[in-house]
Amino acid sequence: MLRKSLAVVCVVFLTAILYVSVAHAETTLKFGAAFRLRQEIWDDVTSFDTVNTGTSAADRNFFRLRTQLWARADFAQNFGIYARLVNEMKYFDGPYTGFKSFNDRPGRTDPDRYDPDEIAVDNLYLDAKNVFGLPVDVKIGRQDFLGPDIYGEGFLLMDGTPADGSRTFYFNAAKLRWKITPKNSVDFVYIDDPKTDTYMPSLHPAVAGSLFVDNKKLLTASREQALVVYSRNKIGENVTLEPYYIYKSEQTFTTPIKGISVIPKLKLNTAGARAVVSFGGGWNIGGEYAHQWGKYDESDVPHRAADGGYVFVGRKYENVGLKPEFDLRYIYLSGNDPGSDTNGAWDPLFSRNPNWDELMIYSLPNENFIYGGGVPGYWSNMEILKATVKLNFSPATNLALSYQYLWSPQKADTASLLSPAMFGTGKERGHLPTAILTHAFSKDLDAMVQLEYFIPGSFYADQADNATFFRWQLQYRL
Repeated sequence: MLRKSLAVVCVVFLTAILYVSVAHAETTLKFGAAFRLRQEIWDDVTSFDTVNTGTSAADRNFFRLRTQLWARADFAQNFGIYARLVNEMKYFDGPYTGFKSFNDRPGRTDPDRYDPDEIAVDNLYLDAKNVFGLPVDVKIGRQDFLGPDIYGEGFLLMDGTPADGSRTFYFNAAKLRWKITPKNSVDFVYIDDPKTDTYMPSLHPAVAGSLFVDNKKLLTASREQALVVYSRNKIGENVTLEPYYIYKSEQTFTTPIKGISVIPKLKLNTAGARAVVSFGGGWNIGGEYAHQWGKYDESDVPHRAADGGYVFVGRKYENVGLKPEFDLRYIYLSGNDPGSDTNGAWDPLFSRNPNWDELMIYSLPNENFIYGGGVPGYWSNMEILKATVKLNFSPATNLALSYQYLWSPQKADTASLLSPAMFGTGKERGHLPTAILTHAFSKDLDAMVQLEYFIPGSFYADQADNATFFRWQLQYRL
């Protein structure tokens, strides 16, 4: 009932905006497309070769072909509609084959290596600026929180559909921005992201793979709803301050972990702030901190109370050869202590994406299934010291090199592990050097090569092998 009522209110409101904005306006139409070709090779990435490779832990070598078609109609200077369709078909080589159903495994006599995916609605929203002459902007519908719409560095709000990887990032959201002054604004956001897409149809839905439910792509572990208040403030010329509050509910879901069959509904509060100070000479210093508190619907389940954040210092050398840049940062995400009365596991909310590296996110379901289901990227119980150097060989070509040392505030909780054989008794996660080379052939065509190599520590079992993640990519836009 609430969802229907909100939909009626939105339709009435948007109709009024549309009437006022376009009564005597000419319509401007724009169209475009984008195509991204990727190959990814995973060697011991999901379990560091500690789990039977006859399962989804098998090594992977596959191609991802993402196609996007978009259109935008502007009815006036301050009102427009944007729509985008997406498909990301895959072809699997190597041991992992993109099996047809959850019960079919690699090694069958006729594996289906091609996944046609589905044609889905990636974005569909209406946006209006200075509504009724007021300093208020509104965007309602399926939208990304990326680019100019990103919240900070995306520490808590970046990807509303983490289960489909980088195919989509959208949120089903209604956002109102109150522009108090040119340098101060507040966003009020409502989010409703279901487990599978119940709002929009998909064309020729695929039937392959374990990441489909009733011929619909799995988007997240359960239905997730949120209310967000996020303020952006520029203080003088050099200081940015962004305080926020987020209320999120995560619906119940099931797990295959012995003795933990159902995870009840979680209601979680998060309050925090991000601050950045820019100095002369290209220096930047900043950080973000947030505290979380909340509870599950079942009274006998410990309440959640967690802390997370990061600090960094960076500099750009514009007048030096190769124009080098460096960034040194420390990340802290609390973990659960089984001996405590509260559950201290950090909840990444809507940021289960490659925040600091790509390789680690695919192993996290093995330790965090009871929090994020089988969806990769549930960053929790993690400390990272990361140093990055970026070299700009030309305006079109750059190389980013990083080294990460990872450890955990808490040891692996043996009672809640999906794959106990993967874990050891220490807190040292290990070492992770990475390299990313990018080149833009033109404004429409660019390329990227990425390599990550992980050396496990005592947090994992003694038999854990080193892991390698490799990717190359070509992307064309028109």
